[in-house]
Amino acid sequence: MKFSYYKDTDSLYIELAERASADTREVAPNVVLDFDSEGNIVGIDIYQYASKIIDLRKLEFEPPFVVAS
Repeated sequence: MKFSYYKDTDSLYIELAERASADTREVAPNVVLDFDSEGNIVGIDIYQYASKIIDLRKLEFEPPFVVAS
């Protein structure tokens, strides 16, 4: 998972998988989901108002945080 914040557009992109996006759908104002060719979510784009939707000052993981192999 990768988080990319773009201050100039106040946008946050959350990459969930390293697969190409084949389709996008706006699911709420300024929130777009990216899907691969099989219909799986590969990314979440929060644009133009990310800092107003999400507190970008901190990112927390609740234990246990386990990476599946």
